[in-house]
Amino acid sequence: VLVFVHGWSCDASYWREQIDYFKDRYRLVLIDLAGHGRSGSERENYTMEAFGQDVQAVVEGVGAEQVVLIGHSMGALVIAEAALLMPEKVIGLIAVDDLQNVEYPLGEEQFNEMTAPLKKDFKQGVRNFVTGMLRSDNAPVNEWVISDMSSADPKVALSAMNGSLSGYMKSDVARLFDGLDVPVVAVNADLWPTDVEVNRRHIKDFELIELDGLDHFLMLKAPERFNPALERAVKMILIGHLHPGHVVDNPR
Repeated sequence: VLVFVHGWSCDASYWREQIDYFKDRYRLVLIDLAGHGRSGSERENYTMEAFGQDVQAVVEGVGAEQVVLIGHSMGALVIAEAALLMPEKVIGLIAVDDLQNVEYPLGEEQFNEMTAPLKKDFKQGVRNFVTGMLRSDNAPVNEWVISDMSSADPKVALSAMNGSLSGYMKSDVARLFDGLDVPVVAVNADLWPTDVEVNRRHIKDFELIELDGLDHFLMLKAPERFNPALERAVKMILIGHLHPGHVVDNPR
C-alpha cells in the first residue's frame, strides 16, 4: 500500500497526477491531514506528532499490513512520526522535496523572518512564501498552487508551521530519524541542495533521487518525470525489504 501525505497548507489533491500512474500496480491511500482538505479542524495545536497519529489511524482503518509512506514537504516529518508509531507496518519512507538536511540549523531570527509576514497578512505572506518555492515554468499550475495555499485556514497553517519548524530549532528532526530503522529515499528537485552525508549520520539507509530543473511542486509540475522517479524509489524500498537483488515489477 502506498500512503500519500501532503505538505503544509495543501491536501490530497496535490497527488492527483500520481493516481492513474500507480493505481493498477499498487493500492493507494491519499490522506487529508486534520485541518486540511475535507478533514475537520477542531484541534488547538497541529503538531507533527498529531499528524502522525492521523496517518496511523488511516493505515489501521484501511487494514493495511505493509505500507510505504510518501510525504511531500512537511509531510516527510509527518510520515516519520507515523513510522515511529507502527514499525511493524512501515517498510520504508519516501520524502518528496524535503529532508535536504535533517540537521538544518534554524535559528529564532530566521524562524521569525519566515512567520512574521504570515501573521501580518496571511494571504499575501503565503503568496510570497510559496513563490520562492516555484520556478517560472507552467504559470497556470504556479497560480493554482499559490491561490490554493493562500486560502488555507490561518490558524491551522500557523500552528502547523510552528510544529514543523520547531523540530529544526530544537534538533528534534535529527533525533526523530535517529529513532527510526527504515529505509528512506528522497525524491527531490535541485532547487535546494540535499546534503546526503549529513542525512546518513542519522538515517541508517538514505538514498537520493534528484531531478534537475524542477521545483518544490515537482509532482504537479512534471509528473512525466516525477512518477517514474517515485516508482523507482518505491522499488528501491521493496527490493531491499522483499527480494534483495531482484527487481519487483508488479508488487502487491
